[in-house]
Order: sequence, then C-alpha cells, then structure tokens
Amino acid sequence: MSAYEHVASGSLKLKGSSGGITKKKKKSKKSKLDDVAKHAINDEKKKERFVALEKTPAELKFEETQRRRQEDKIRRQAEKSHKEKVADFNRKLEELSEHYDIPKVGPG
Repeated sequence: MSAYEHVASGSLKLKGSSGGITKKKKKSKKSKLDDVAKHAINDEKKKERFVALEKTPAELKFEETQRRRQEDKIRRQAEKSHKEKVADFNRKLEELSEHYDIPKVGPG
C-alpha cells in the first residue's frame, strides 16, 4: 500500500468555472479606428451643444480677464533672456538670510 493512493490526480478544479478556457477576441485595428472616429464625432456634437448655450456677461468678462493675464505672463517671460533670469534668481538667493540655508547634517 502506497502513501499516495488516496491523493486525487489530475488538474485542479476552480470554483465557479465551467472548466474550459475562453479567450477574448482581439479587436482589429479597423474597429479601433472606427471607435476613435465615433468618439471624435460625439465630441464634436457635444461641443456644438455647448457652444449653442449662451454665456453670461460674467463668464465673458472672466474669459477676457484670463486671456489678458495669460498674454501678460507670456510677455513678461519673453522679455528676459535665460542669462538674465539666472542672474535674477542668484540675486534673490543672495538676499535671503542664512536661516534658509540647508543645515549640514552628520560629521564633518
């Protein structure tokens, strides 16, 4: 009598599975492109609906202010060269007190 006679042989059975392996079907590249096209069309329709809604005067004023601020920011950044920006940064660092220096930690 062997010590392994009572052991079940064969593959393991998982709970809730029918036993067979089912593989998912791969989508073809053409169907992926069709999905992208459908999404693009849906996005355009949503944009059209959104544009159809009228904006309030407050929203228009807010957008105008945002646009002006963005232009000013771009203008300020374009005024200085990289060399000038680095010089300004170094000047600011020199003006800081030693309180902001990184403390030395450890021996030495």
